Amino acid sequence: MKKVEIYSTPTCTYCKAAKEFFDAQGITYVEHDVAVDETQRNTMVEKSGQMGVPVIDIEGEIIVGFDEARIKEVLASAGEEDTNMAA
Repeated sequence: MKKVEIYSTPTCTYCKAAKEFFDAQGITYVEHDVAVDETQRNTMVEKSGQMGVPVIDIEGEIIVGFDEARIKEVLASAGEEDTNMAA
């Protein structure tokens, strides 16, 4: 399974939607709360070039915002997609 990381804040609606999507699909992810973790916030900015959240890192593929179609595409590229995620 691909390594999935999400850089988020507790008040971000799109961050919550992304995490709910991953949970519903049974996708394990590591969450970084950039509101309190300066080191991870700096890492997020290095990866994405911006401060907006969520930033989702799937094995080095960076997705800014909750772009469900793009997330499915990136996961499917490595055989991670299952029948539940089919569009």
